[in-house]
Amino acid sequence: MDAVSLQYILPVLGALAAGGAVGFEREYRSRPAGLRTHMLVSLASALLMLAAVHQLKWMGTAPLETVRIDPVRMAHGVLTGVGFLCGGVIFQQGVSVHGLTTAASLWITAALGMLFGMALYDLAIAGAVLSVGVLSAARWLDRRMPQKNYAEIAVRFRREALVDESELRGLLAGYELEGGRINQRLIEGGTLFELSGPFSGKGTLRLGELARHLEADQRVVEFDILPRKD
Repeated sequence: MDAVSLQYILPVLGALAAGGAVGFEREYRSRPAGLRTHMLVSLASALLMLAAVHQLKWMGTAPLETVRIDPVRMAHGVLTGVGFLCGGVIFQQGVSVHGLTTAASLWITAALGMLFGMALYDLAIAGAVLSVGVLSAARWLDRRMPQKNYAEIAVRFRREALVDESELRGLLAGYELEGGRINQRLIEGGTLFELSGPFSGKGTLRLGELARHLEADQRVVEFDILPRKD
């Protein structure tokens, strides 16, 4: 195997390995973009950067003084295109946004593929190791860090059986939930009164217990509890 073959094969193999490492972690977590997607993104980025770095081979017999090589333009195009792909894995469910980490992993995978395509092996390998470390080890740290979690809570009562704001705050305080503003409004033609707002608590929220309490309260007609991360 000659040196010319190695300068193409090594970047491609490195890009596949880096994309596979990041993609395996995403596949293991059952995320929208998994092993194949990350490997393809990394491979495509490496191939395009290889083509840009060796752009003279495109020109054939064109005079060298007419050729202007700028691999940075290819890198810019790759990252812009991957940005559109990343947008496809981000979605909103209720008040929560999902897919941001997967989008970021696709973006860093494209960057790793480009680094391999430019034969910057030390930087590419270090980036791949750090990326996998952030995705896996940081999840362990994230579970153990003190966190404040949020939930949007709306409770609806009949007008003749009102629960005022202070009573609702007291009820939620019993489940270690606190909030700032509380919205008040009449709905259903004035037959129901709604109290709603964002509430927060430290650690795991006791939303299941709260739901069972509200379900058992005869004054409550309807309620919504929507957990989210701020």
